[in-house]
Amino acid sequence: MNTHKHHEPTGSAAEQRITLRSPAELADALPYVLGFHPDDSVVMVALHGERGRFGGRLRLGIPRSPQEWPPVAEQLAECLIEGSERRGSRPDGVVAFLCQDPAEGETGRQVMERLRPFAQRLRTACGSLDVPVHEVLCISGGRFWSYCCPDTRCCPPEGTGLALPGTSVMAAAATYAGVQVRGSLRDMEARLEPWRTPAAEEQERALDDAGTALVPRILTGGSREQVGTETLELARGLMGKLARAERLPGAAPARQDAEDDRLISHEEAAAVILGLQDRETRDRAAEWMEGAEAAPALRLWRALSRRCVGSYAEHAAAPLALAGWVAWSTGDEPGARVALGLALRLDPKYVFAQLLHQACNEGLDPEALRRCLREERGSREPAGSRKPGGRAGRVGRGVGRPAAGARRPKTQRVLPRTGSRAGVRTGRDRAGRSGQRGSRTGR
Repeated sequence: MNTHKHHEPTGSAAEQRITLRSPAELADALPYVLGFHPDDSVVMVALHGERGRFGGRLRLGIPRSPQEWPPVAEQLAECLIEGSERRGSRPDGVVAFLCQDPAEGETGRQVMERLRPFAQRLRTACGSLDVPVHEVLCISGGRFWSYCCPDTRCCPPEGTGLALPGTSVMAAAATYAGVQVRGSLRDMEARLEPWRTPAAEEQERALDDAGTALVPRILTGGSREQVGTETLELARGLMGKLARAERLPGAAPARQDAEDDRLISHEEAAAVILGLQDRETRDRAAEWMEGAEAAPALRLWRALSRRCVGSYAEHAAAPLALAGWVAWSTGDEPGARVALGLALRLDPKYVFAQLLHQACNEGLDPEALRRCLREERGSREPAGSRKPGGRAGRVGRGVGRPAAGARRPKTQRVLPRTGSRAGVRTGRDRAGRSGQRGSRTGR
Protein backbone atom coordinates (compact mmCIF):
# COMPACT_ATOMS: atom_id res chain seq x y z
CA MET A 1 0.00 0.00 0.00
CA ASN A 2 1.11 3.54 -0.68
CA THR A 3 1.67 4.93 2.82
CA HIS A 4 2.23 8.54 1.78
CA LYS A 5 0.06 10.69 4.06
CA HIS A 6 -2.11 13.48 2.75
CA HIS A 7 -3.55 16.13 5.03
CA GLU A 8 -6.73 17.80 3.83
CA PRO A 9 -7.81 20.99 5.66
CA THR A 10 -11.50 21.32 6.40
CA GLY A 11 -13.44 24.32 7.62
CA SER A 12 -13.03 27.96 6.70
CA ALA A 13 -10.07 28.50 8.99
CA ALA A 14 -8.41 25.26 7.92
CA GLU A 15 -7.59 24.60 11.60
CA GLN A 16 -8.94 21.06 11.62
CA ARG A 17 -6.87 18.60 9.60
CA ILE A 18 -7.64 15.08 8.48
CA THR A 19 -4.83 12.66 7.73
CA LEU A 20 -5.51 10.37 4.77
CA ARG A 21 -3.31 7.30 5.05
CA SER A 22 -4.57 4.93 2.35
CA PRO A 23 -6.09 4.74 -1.12
CA ALA A 24 -9.44 3.96 0.52
CA GLU A 25 -9.36 7.21 2.48
CA LEU A 26 -8.28 9.13 -0.60
CA ALA A 27 -11.20 7.71 -2.60
CA ASP A 28 -13.62 8.57 0.20
CA ALA A 29 -12.29 12.15 0.42
CA LEU A 30 -12.71 13.01 -3.26
CA PRO A 31 -16.37 14.20 -3.16
CA TYR A 32 -15.57 16.44 -0.19
CA VAL A 33 -12.56 17.91 -1.97
CA LEU A 34 -14.70 18.84 -5.01
CA GLY A 35 -18.09 19.39 -3.38
CA PHE A 36 -19.79 16.79 -5.61
CA HIS A 37 -19.37 13.25 -6.88
CA PRO A 38 -17.47 13.52 -10.18
CA ASP A 39 -18.92 11.50 -13.05
CA ASP A 40 -16.84 10.60 -16.07
CA SER A 41 -13.99 12.78 -14.83
CA VAL A 42 -10.25 12.94 -14.42
CA VAL A 43 -9.33 14.85 -11.26
CA MET A 44 -5.81 15.93 -10.30
CA VAL A 45 -4.86 17.40 -6.92
CA ALA A 46 -1.54 19.06 -6.08
CA LEU A 47 0.28 18.09 -2.88
CA HIS A 48 2.55 20.44 -0.95
CA GLY A 49 5.18 19.91 1.72
CA GLU A 50 6.40 16.81 3.49
CA ARG A 51 2.95 16.20 4.94
CA GLY A 52 1.24 16.29 1.55
CA ARG A 53 -1.14 19.21 2.08
CA PHE A 54 -3.81 19.38 -0.62
CA GLY A 55 -3.49 22.37 -2.93
CA GLY A 56 -4.86 23.23 -6.36
CA ARG A 57 -7.11 20.82 -8.17
CA LEU A 58 -8.33 20.30 -11.74
CA ARG A 59 -11.27 18.35 -13.15
CA LEU A 60 -11.94 17.49 -16.77
CA GLY A 61 -14.23 15.07 -18.54
CA ILE A 62 -12.35 11.93 -19.61
CA PRO A 63 -11.71 12.19 -23.36
CA ARG A 64 -13.59 9.51 -25.27
CA SER A 65 -10.83 8.84 -27.75
CA PRO A 66 -7.58 7.29 -26.41
CA GLN A 67 -5.77 9.32 -29.07
CA GLU A 68 -6.59 12.42 -27.03
CA TRP A 69 -5.13 11.07 -23.81
CA PRO A 70 -1.45 12.02 -24.35
CA PRO A 71 -2.02 15.71 -25.16
CA VAL A 72 -4.74 16.03 -22.51
CA ALA A 73 -2.47 14.49 -19.86
CA GLU A 74 0.33 16.91 -20.77
CA GLN A 75 -2.03 19.88 -20.69
CA LEU A 76 -3.50 18.90 -17.31
CA ALA A 77 -0.06 18.42 -15.78
CA GLU A 78 1.13 21.79 -17.08
CA CYS A 79 -2.02 23.62 -15.92
CA LEU A 80 -1.91 22.13 -12.42
CA ILE A 81 1.79 22.71 -11.86
CA GLU A 82 1.99 26.16 -13.47
CA GLY A 83 -1.18 27.26 -11.68
CA SER A 84 0.32 26.18 -8.36
CA GLU A 85 3.51 28.08 -9.13
CA ARG A 86 1.52 31.24 -9.88
CA ARG A 87 -0.01 30.91 -6.43
CA GLY A 88 3.49 30.79 -5.02
CA SER A 89 4.32 27.14 -4.45
CA ARG A 90 5.37 24.41 -6.85
CA PRO A 91 3.71 21.07 -6.00
CA ASP A 92 5.81 18.39 -4.33
CA GLY A 93 3.53 15.68 -5.68
CA VAL A 94 0.18 14.88 -7.28
CA VAL A 95 -2.68 12.46 -6.69
CA ALA A 96 -5.08 11.69 -9.53
CA PHE A 97 -8.48 10.05 -9.88
CA LEU A 98 -10.19 8.52 -12.90
CA CYS A 99 -13.93 8.30 -12.25
CA GLN A 100 -16.16 6.55 -14.76
CA ASP A 101 -19.12 4.22 -14.30
CA PRO A 102 -19.21 1.01 -16.35
CA ALA A 103 -21.06 1.06 -19.65
CA GLU A 104 -23.77 -1.51 -20.27
CA GLY A 105 -22.21 -4.97 -20.19
CA GLU A 106 -18.95 -3.64 -18.74
CA THR A 107 -17.51 -4.23 -15.26
CA GLY A 108 -15.68 -1.78 -13.06
CA ARG A 109 -12.50 -3.78 -13.44
CA GLN A 110 -12.78 -3.57 -17.23
CA VAL A 111 -13.15 0.20 -16.92
CA MET A 112 -10.00 0.26 -14.79
CA GLU A 113 -8.02 -1.74 -17.35
CA ARG A 114 -9.36 0.33 -20.25
CA LEU A 115 -8.24 3.56 -18.56
CA ARG A 116 -4.85 2.22 -17.44
CA PRO A 117 -2.97 3.83 -20.38
CA PHE A 118 -4.51 7.19 -19.50
CA ALA A 119 -3.36 6.79 -15.88
CA GLN A 120 0.15 6.04 -17.09
CA ARG A 121 0.09 9.11 -19.35
CA LEU A 122 -0.83 11.28 -16.37
CA ARG A 123 2.07 9.86 -14.37
CA THR A 124 4.63 10.37 -17.14
CA ALA A 125 3.33 13.87 -17.94
CA CYS A 126 3.84 14.99 -14.34
CA GLY A 127 7.13 13.13 -14.09
CA SER A 128 8.47 14.94 -17.14
CA LEU A 129 7.92 18.16 -15.18
CA ASP A 130 9.78 16.71 -12.17
CA VAL A 131 6.65 16.31 -10.04
CA PRO A 132 5.96 12.73 -8.90
CA VAL A 133 2.49 11.19 -8.90
CA HIS A 134 2.04 9.42 -5.58
CA GLU A 135 -1.27 7.78 -6.38
CA VAL A 136 -3.73 7.27 -9.23
CA LEU A 137 -7.08 5.73 -8.36
CA CYS A 138 -9.79 4.45 -10.67
CA ILE A 139 -13.30 4.72 -9.17
CA SER A 140 -15.98 2.77 -11.00
CA GLY A 141 -19.17 0.92 -10.09
CA GLY A 142 -18.89 1.63 -6.36
CA ARG A 143 -15.33 0.25 -6.13
CA PHE A 144 -11.83 1.62 -6.53
CA TRP A 145 -8.48 0.34 -7.81
CA SER A 146 -4.98 1.72 -7.35
CA TYR A 147 -2.70 1.99 -10.37
CA CYS A 148 0.31 2.55 -8.10
CA CYS A 149 -0.02 0.06 -5.25
CA PRO A 150 1.31 -3.45 -6.10
CA ASP A 151 0.23 -5.00 -2.78
CA THR A 152 -2.79 -7.23 -3.44
CA ARG A 153 -3.44 -7.52 0.30
CA CYS A 154 -4.72 -3.95 0.46
CA CYS A 155 -5.46 -3.35 -3.23
CA PRO A 156 -6.88 -6.63 -4.58
CA PRO A 157 -7.42 -7.21 -8.30
CA GLU A 158 -11.20 -7.20 -7.85
CA GLY A 159 -11.05 -3.73 -6.34
CA THR A 160 -12.20 -2.43 -2.98
CA GLY A 161 -15.69 -1.23 -2.15
CA LEU A 162 -16.12 2.44 -1.35
CA ALA A 163 -17.10 3.40 2.18
CA LEU A 164 -20.80 3.87 2.84
CA PRO A 165 -21.74 7.55 2.49
CA GLY A 166 -21.37 9.47 5.72
CA THR A 167 -19.51 6.75 7.65
CA SER A 168 -15.88 7.87 7.33
CA VAL A 169 -13.77 10.22 9.41
CA MET A 170 -13.62 12.60 6.44
CA ALA A 171 -17.42 12.62 6.20
CA ALA A 172 -17.75 13.41 9.89
CA ALA A 173 -15.19 16.22 9.70
CA ALA A 174 -16.82 17.67 6.60
CA THR A 175 -20.25 17.62 8.26
CA TYR A 176 -18.81 19.37 11.31
CA ALA A 177 -17.20 22.00 9.09
CA GLY A 178 -20.40 22.55 7.09
CA VAL A 179 -19.00 21.10 3.85
CA GLN A 180 -21.76 19.69 1.67
CA VAL A 181 -21.62 17.18 -1.17
CA ARG A 182 -24.33 18.19 -3.62
CA GLY A 183 -24.97 14.95 -5.45
CA SER A 184 -23.24 14.03 -8.65
CA LEU A 185 -21.68 16.17 -11.33
CA ARG A 186 -24.32 14.80 -13.70
CA ASP A 187 -27.08 16.12 -11.42
CA MET A 188 -25.47 19.56 -11.22
CA GLU A 189 -25.00 19.79 -14.98
CA ALA A 190 -28.60 18.72 -15.57
CA ARG A 191 -29.80 21.96 -13.93
CA LEU A 192 -28.00 23.94 -16.64
CA GLU A 193 -28.45 21.84 -19.76
CA PRO A 194 -30.96 22.71 -22.51
CA TRP A 195 -34.48 21.37 -22.46
CA ARG A 196 -35.14 18.09 -24.22
CA THR A 197 -38.92 18.28 -23.94
CA PRO A 198 -41.59 19.25 -26.50
CA ALA A 199 -41.41 22.79 -25.09
CA ALA A 200 -37.93 23.10 -26.61
CA GLU A 201 -39.44 23.43 -30.08
CA GLU A 202 -41.61 26.34 -28.95
CA GLN A 203 -38.62 27.99 -27.33
CA GLU A 204 -36.55 27.62 -30.49
CA ARG A 205 -39.31 29.25 -32.54
CA ALA A 206 -39.42 32.12 -30.05
CA LEU A 207 -35.66 32.56 -30.45
CA ASP A 208 -36.08 32.60 -34.23
CA ASP A 209 -38.80 35.24 -33.97
CA ALA A 210 -36.80 37.38 -31.53
CA GLY A 211 -33.77 37.32 -33.81
CA THR A 212 -35.88 38.21 -36.84
CA ALA A 213 -37.32 41.20 -35.00
CA LEU A 214 -33.92 42.31 -33.70
CA VAL A 215 -32.13 42.48 -37.05
CA PRO A 216 -34.18 45.33 -38.58
CA ARG A 217 -33.92 47.38 -35.40
CA ILE A 218 -30.14 47.27 -35.46
CA LEU A 219 -29.75 47.50 -39.24
CA THR A 220 -32.07 50.45 -39.70
CA GLY A 221 -32.11 52.22 -36.37
CA GLY A 222 -28.67 51.59 -34.93
CA SER A 223 -30.42 50.94 -31.62
CA ARG A 224 -27.77 48.77 -29.96
CA GLU A 225 -27.83 50.75 -26.72
CA GLN A 226 -31.61 50.72 -26.64
CA VAL A 227 -31.65 46.93 -27.09
CA GLY A 228 -29.19 46.65 -24.21
CA THR A 229 -31.35 48.82 -21.98
CA GLU A 230 -34.44 46.79 -22.79
CA THR A 231 -32.57 43.53 -22.13
CA LEU A 232 -31.46 44.67 -18.69
CA GLU A 233 -34.89 46.02 -17.80
CA LEU A 234 -36.55 42.77 -18.82
CA ALA A 235 -33.96 40.70 -16.95
CA ARG A 236 -34.45 42.77 -13.80
CA GLY A 237 -38.21 42.34 -14.08
CA LEU A 238 -37.79 38.58 -14.34
CA MET A 239 -35.50 38.59 -11.32
CA GLY A 240 -38.19 40.40 -9.38
CA LYS A 241 -40.77 37.84 -10.45
CA LEU A 242 -38.51 34.99 -9.34
CA ALA A 243 -37.73 36.67 -6.02
CA ARG A 244 -41.43 37.17 -5.21
CA ALA A 245 -42.40 33.59 -6.07
CA GLU A 246 -42.75 31.27 -3.11
CA ARG A 247 -40.44 28.27 -3.20
CA LEU A 248 -41.47 24.99 -1.63
CA PRO A 249 -39.16 24.40 1.35
CA GLY A 250 -37.10 21.25 0.95
CA ALA A 251 -38.23 20.70 -2.65
CA ALA A 252 -35.81 18.89 -4.94
CA PRO A 253 -33.69 21.16 -7.18
CA ALA A 254 -35.39 19.80 -10.31
CA ARG A 255 -38.80 20.80 -8.97
CA GLN A 256 -37.55 24.26 -7.99
CA ASP A 257 -36.12 24.72 -11.49
CA ALA A 258 -39.41 23.66 -13.04
CA GLU A 259 -41.23 26.27 -10.95
CA ASP A 260 -38.79 28.94 -12.16
CA ASP A 261 -39.28 27.84 -15.77
CA ARG A 262 -43.03 28.33 -15.50
CA LEU A 263 -42.54 31.96 -14.48
CA ILE A 264 -40.64 32.89 -17.66
CA SER A 265 -42.33 32.91 -21.06
CA HIS A 266 -40.64 31.70 -24.23
CA GLU A 267 -40.65 35.24 -25.62
CA GLU A 268 -39.11 36.76 -22.47
CA ALA A 269 -36.38 34.15 -22.37
CA ALA A 270 -35.58 34.62 -26.06
CA ALA A 271 -35.28 38.39 -25.74
CA VAL A 272 -32.88 38.23 -22.79
CA ILE A 273 -30.79 35.40 -24.26
CA LEU A 274 -30.19 37.32 -27.49
CA GLY A 275 -29.59 40.57 -25.62
CA LEU A 276 -26.90 38.96 -23.46
CA GLN A 277 -24.87 38.10 -26.55
CA ASP A 278 -23.73 41.74 -26.47
CA ARG A 279 -20.64 41.75 -24.25
CA GLU A 280 -21.33 45.14 -22.70
CA THR A 281 -24.89 44.21 -21.79
CA ARG A 282 -23.64 40.94 -20.29
CA ASP A 283 -21.03 42.81 -18.25
CA ARG A 284 -23.73 45.11 -16.86
CA ALA A 285 -25.76 42.05 -15.89
CA ALA A 286 -22.72 40.69 -14.03
CA GLU A 287 -23.17 43.50 -11.49
CA TRP A 288 -26.06 41.54 -9.94
CA MET A 289 -23.66 39.39 -7.95
CA GLU A 290 -24.30 40.03 -4.26
CA GLY A 291 -26.90 40.93 -1.67
CA ALA A 292 -30.58 40.48 -2.44
CA GLU A 293 -29.89 40.47 -6.20
CA ALA A 294 -27.62 37.42 -6.24
CA ALA A 295 -30.11 34.59 -5.60
CA PRO A 296 -32.73 35.63 -8.20
CA ALA A 297 -29.97 36.46 -10.69
CA LEU A 298 -28.50 32.97 -10.32
CA ARG A 299 -31.95 31.42 -10.78
CA LEU A 300 -32.51 33.52 -13.90
CA TRP A 301 -29.16 32.65 -15.49
CA ARG A 302 -29.77 28.94 -14.85
CA ALA A 303 -33.23 29.17 -16.37
CA LEU A 304 -31.92 30.96 -19.47
CA SER A 305 -29.17 28.37 -19.88
CA ARG A 306 -31.86 25.71 -20.06
CA ARG A 307 -33.67 27.73 -22.76
CA CYS A 308 -30.72 27.74 -25.18
CA VAL A 309 -32.12 24.83 -27.16
CA GLY A 310 -31.46 23.29 -30.56
CA SER A 311 -29.22 25.36 -32.80
CA TYR A 312 -29.04 28.05 -30.13
CA ALA A 313 -27.02 25.85 -27.77
CA GLU A 314 -23.88 28.00 -28.10
CA HIS A 315 -25.81 31.03 -26.87
CA ALA A 316 -25.81 29.46 -23.41
CA ALA A 317 -22.17 30.50 -22.93
CA ALA A 318 -23.29 33.94 -21.72
CA PRO A 319 -25.91 32.88 -19.10
CA LEU A 320 -23.70 29.96 -18.03
CA ALA A 321 -20.75 32.28 -17.45
CA LEU A 322 -23.00 34.65 -15.50
CA ALA A 323 -24.31 31.74 -13.42
CA GLY A 324 -20.73 30.69 -12.72
CA TRP A 325 -19.77 34.21 -11.72
CA VAL A 326 -22.67 34.65 -9.30
CA ALA A 327 -22.05 31.20 -7.81
CA TRP A 328 -18.37 32.02 -7.27
CA SER A 329 -19.17 35.48 -5.90
CA THR A 330 -21.53 33.97 -3.32
CA GLY A 331 -19.11 31.27 -2.19
CA ASP A 332 -20.36 28.30 -4.23
CA GLU A 333 -17.09 27.28 -5.88
CA PRO A 334 -18.23 23.79 -6.98
CA GLY A 335 -21.31 25.27 -8.67
CA ALA A 336 -19.16 27.95 -10.27
CA ARG A 337 -16.72 25.43 -11.73
CA VAL A 338 -19.54 23.33 -13.17
CA ALA A 339 -21.27 26.30 -14.85
CA LEU A 340 -18.04 27.79 -16.19
CA GLY A 341 -16.87 24.39 -17.38
CA LEU A 342 -20.08 23.97 -19.38
CA ALA A 343 -19.65 27.46 -20.87
CA LEU A 344 -16.14 26.58 -22.03
CA ARG A 345 -17.32 23.23 -23.35
CA LEU A 346 -19.68 25.17 -25.64
CA ASP A 347 -17.14 27.84 -26.55
CA PRO A 348 -13.53 27.14 -25.45
CA LYS A 349 -12.50 30.67 -26.44
CA TYR A 350 -15.19 32.52 -24.49
CA VAL A 351 -12.86 34.95 -22.71
CA PHE A 352 -15.25 35.94 -19.92
CA ALA A 353 -15.64 32.30 -18.84
CA GLN A 354 -11.92 31.60 -19.35
CA LEU A 355 -10.89 34.35 -16.95
CA LEU A 356 -13.45 33.42 -14.30
CA HIS A 357 -12.70 29.70 -14.55
CA GLN A 358 -8.97 30.27 -14.18
CA ALA A 359 -9.41 32.63 -11.24
CA CYS A 360 -11.81 30.27 -9.48
CA ASN A 361 -9.51 27.29 -10.00
CA GLU A 362 -6.54 29.25 -8.69
CA GLY A 363 -8.37 30.12 -5.48
CA LEU A 364 -8.38 33.87 -6.05
CA ASP A 365 -10.70 36.07 -4.01
CA PRO A 366 -13.73 37.21 -6.06
CA GLU A 367 -13.83 40.43 -4.04
CA ALA A 368 -11.35 42.04 -6.45
CA LEU A 369 -13.84 41.67 -9.29
CA ARG A 370 -16.81 42.58 -7.11
CA ARG A 371 -15.04 45.81 -6.17
CA CYS A 372 -14.38 46.55 -9.83
CA LEU A 373 -18.03 46.04 -10.73
CA ARG A 374 -19.21 48.15 -7.79
CA GLU A 375 -16.97 50.98 -8.96
CA GLU A 376 -18.34 50.71 -12.48
CA ARG A 377 -21.88 50.74 -11.18
CA GLY A 378 -21.21 53.66 -8.87
CA SER A 379 -19.45 55.69 -11.56
CA ARG A 380 -22.53 55.78 -13.72
CA GLU A 381 -25.11 58.44 -13.41
CA PRO A 382 -28.40 57.67 -11.64
CA ALA A 383 -30.25 54.60 -12.90
CA GLY A 384 -31.61 55.05 -16.39
CA SER A 385 -29.55 58.13 -17.24
CA ARG A 386 -26.72 56.25 -18.88
CA LYS A 387 -26.92 53.67 -21.59
CA PRO A 388 -25.53 50.18 -21.00
CA GLY A 389 -21.86 49.80 -21.69
CA GLY A 390 -18.97 51.33 -19.83
CA ARG A 391 -15.34 50.66 -20.51
CA ALA A 392 -14.72 47.72 -22.78
CA GLY A 393 -13.36 44.62 -21.12
CA ARG A 394 -13.94 45.82 -17.57
CA VAL A 395 -15.01 42.39 -16.30
CA GLY A 396 -11.60 41.02 -17.14
CA ARG A 397 -9.75 43.27 -14.72
CA GLY A 398 -8.59 41.73 -11.47
CA VAL A 399 -9.59 38.21 -12.48
CA GLY A 400 -6.27 36.86 -13.72
CA ARG A 401 -4.70 36.30 -17.09
CA PRO A 402 -6.30 34.33 -19.90
CA ALA A 403 -5.27 30.72 -20.24
CA ALA A 404 -2.43 29.97 -22.60
CA GLY A 405 -3.50 30.49 -26.16
CA ALA A 406 -6.65 32.38 -25.24
CA ARG A 407 -7.67 35.30 -27.36
CA ARG A 408 -7.61 38.62 -25.61
CA PRO A 409 -10.89 40.49 -25.43
CA LYS A 410 -11.47 42.86 -28.28
CA THR A 411 -13.73 45.85 -28.45
CA GLN A 412 -16.65 44.32 -30.31
CA ARG A 413 -19.79 45.83 -31.69
CA VAL A 414 -23.26 44.57 -32.21
CA LEU A 415 -23.74 47.01 -35.06
CA PRO A 416 -23.85 44.52 -37.91
CA ARG A 417 -21.78 44.17 -40.97
CA THR A 418 -23.40 43.92 -44.34
CA GLY A 419 -24.27 40.68 -46.02
CA SER A 420 -25.32 37.32 -44.62
CA ARG A 421 -22.88 37.50 -41.70
CA ALA A 422 -24.52 40.51 -40.06
CA GLY A 423 -24.10 40.81 -36.32
CA VAL A 424 -27.48 39.27 -35.49
CA ARG A 425 -28.53 36.21 -37.43
CA THR A 426 -31.83 34.43 -37.48
CA GLY A 427 -33.04 30.94 -38.21
CA ARG A 428 -33.59 32.01 -41.80
CA ASP A 429 -29.88 32.69 -42.28
CA ARG A 430 -28.35 29.23 -42.68
CA ALA A 431 -25.08 30.24 -44.27
CA GLY A 432 -23.17 30.78 -41.05
CA ARG A 433 -20.98 28.50 -38.98
CA SER A 434 -22.55 25.14 -38.13
CA GLY A 435 -26.00 26.50 -38.92
CA GLN A 436 -26.00 28.56 -35.74
CA ARG A 437 -28.89 30.92 -35.30
CA GLY A 438 -29.39 34.11 -33.38
CA SER A 439 -26.80 36.49 -32.08
CA ARG A 440 -23.17 35.87 -31.12
CA THR A 441 -21.84 39.36 -30.75
CA GLY A 442 -19.30 39.42 -27.97
CA ARG A 443 -17.20 37.22 -25.78
